[in-house]
Formats: sequence, C-alpha cells, structure tokens
Amino acid sequence: MKPDYVLGLRTEDYLERRLLSQVFKLGLAKSIHHARVLIRQKDIRYCPSPFGGGRPGRVKRRNAKRGGGDDAGSDADE
Repeated sequence: MKPDYVLGLRTEDYLERRLLSQVFKLGLAKSIHHARVLIRQKDIRYCPSPFGGGRPGRVKRRNAKRGGGDDAGSDADE
C-alpha cells in the first residue's frame, strides 16, 4: 500500500513539509542548497524532544565513565 493513499498526501505536499523547504520559504536561506548547508552546520537546529536531548556524545560519555562528569578539564583549586 502506498503512503500517498494512506495519508492523503501528494509528493508536493510531503516535500513542502520538510525542514529544508520551510527554511527556504521563510527566507532564512537564499536557496534550497543554502538551507541544507545552514541545517548541516547547525546554524538552524530542530529539536523535536521537549527534553532537549538524546544521547550524549562520545567524549561526554567517556568522561562520565571516568568519573570526570561535565567539568573534566576545569581547575577547581583556583
């Protein structure tokens, strides 16, 4: 069964809902390619989770395992 039939969306409707298209339509980017670059370089972020997270990165997980936590490189003595 086709997704077009189930959702009642045409291909054009689906493409208009993409973040890439929305950034271009709102005028935040000069072209579709520019919108893709802005999203890729994290100048424009999209975070659907209200908790703002996801899995921490590799270095943060490694530092947490070592017991350093978030402030692994700071000097607390000074």
